Amino acid sequence: MSLPCNLGDFVSRTGAPDRPLIIGLDGDGATRVMTRAAFDALADAFARGLLKRGIRRGERIAILAANRPDYVAVFMGAMRAGIVPVPVNFKFPAATIAQVIADSGARLVVHDEERLAALSGPALPGVERVAFDGEGEGSLAAWLDPGPFEPVTPAPGETALSLYTSGSTGMPKGVLLSHASHLWVAKTRMEETDLSGARVLIAAPLYHMNALALAILVCASGASAVMLPQFKAVPYIEAISAHGCTFLTAVPPMIAMMLREKDALARADLSGVRMVRMGSAPVNDSLAAQIRTLLPNARIINAYGTTEGGPIVFGEHPDGRPAPMGSVGYPHPQVAVRLVNGETPDTGVLEMKSPAIMQGYHNRPDVRSPVTADGYYNTGDVFRRDAEGFYYFVGRADDMFVSGGENIFPGEVEAVLESHPDVMQACVVPVDDDIKGQKPVAFVVRRPGASLDEATLKTYVLANAPAYQHPRRVWFLDQMLLASTNKIDRATLRQRAEAELNPAVAS
Repeated sequence: MSLPCNLGDFVSRTGAPDRPLIIGLDGDGATRVMTRAAFDALADAFARGLLKRGIRRGERIAILAANRPDYVAVFMGAMRAGIVPVPVNFKFPAATIAQVIADSGARLVVHDEERLAALSGPALPGVERVAFDGEGEGSLAAWLDPGPFEPVTPAPGETALSLYTSGSTGMPKGVLLSHASHLWVAKTRMEETDLSGARVLIAAPLYHMNALALAILVCASGASAVMLPQFKAVPYIEAISAHGCTFLTAVPPMIAMMLREKDALARADLSGVRMVRMGSAPVNDSLAAQIRTLLPNARIINAYGTTEGGPIVFGEHPDGRPAPMGSVGYPHPQVAVRLVNGETPDTGVLEMKSPAIMQGYHNRPDVRSPVTADGYYNTGDVFRRDAEGFYYFVGRADDMFVSGGENIFPGEVEAVLESHPDVMQACVVPVDDDIKGQKPVAFVVRRPGASLDEATLKTYVLANAPAYQHPRRVWFLDQMLLASTNKIDRATLRQRAEAELNPAVAS
């Protein structure tokens, strides 16, 4: 069977048409099963409907909704017609959502009922609103033109989709990704891991690369997805048990939140989980040990990827050596990597080159391209490399701060904090200081039942790290504060720290 050249058509059709492709679970416990045949029919009908309504090849449509099965079908259907879907982060403020939709040039926005309020205020001239649910002119049903559809053949380098970055340093940027780039991603991942027959749990938001690339992989590989509208620890645990999930993708804060739900874990059967792919932050030894206890039959992978560079950067060691838990692996054989601007040859900012690298940022001539003249993407992430060639994430280059003339990477301090047996998670942020310029402080989640106090933890860091790295204050949290991508929300924690230390200014 020849493989498709249109990313929207990368769907395995070797199994029965009525096999479940996506099992959607809503917040009320209702289940919606979308078979492979129903998925294809909806994607084709939407592709036909877009063209019938005058949306032209190369134009954009926005999707503003929580995770749901027809989200993926609409996403894939648009690409079949050569139209570029733009998943939008619905946790952005309404004004930013309007900016993203306007910047993308979207002709219409497909939304769920809950997100309608985000569209009611900002003016979006010329942008039609299409509701996933309901009937009538403003509904998705009205935009469907049922019947078979022959996917367009993309031109070399033709844009397939656009994802907007989180916008932590200004207006979000639209990352342009081609059909060829993410066909390569899905094909490469399928060659390395057989997911046919797997049951994959997706709870990360589909506007984020992690979940979206996994949804494409599920369609292409003959797997089934169990999809939650968003991550909540108890429904996540219950979904694994009730639907026999075998493959999980998560970030460390999600697992840490699961571990606190003792009653739900006691009721659940998690023995079927065979793989846990972790990303966005390193997995410390303490958390890894708890994951192994919780999921004894699962292989744990500490992965790394970016929106601009794709999810394939590192993999297994060519000699078969097991990766240390804190490592993201050895460079993938189809990916070139290098470390630049480091103090030693084995440290520095990671630059990487692969077929998955973005085409550029949409409509942003003001932003300097992070792709070098020789085709490497500068990730802005600092790594170190050990003697066996394994790579370790140190931190964002722009997270580094100077305290009394010493460079501090929050990730290095967090690793020391998390090596304490009573610490589950840590986040280090800088606060202003009249003498040092900036100084580190920390937010910590203790292991359940632990009674660790601030003084003890500060003493531990002083004994295990350079004195300038030790956090001058430590605050304990029941759970780590997360941003819209399920990563730790460093910006809000920094604001909270400044308010704690200087309440008069904060008020």
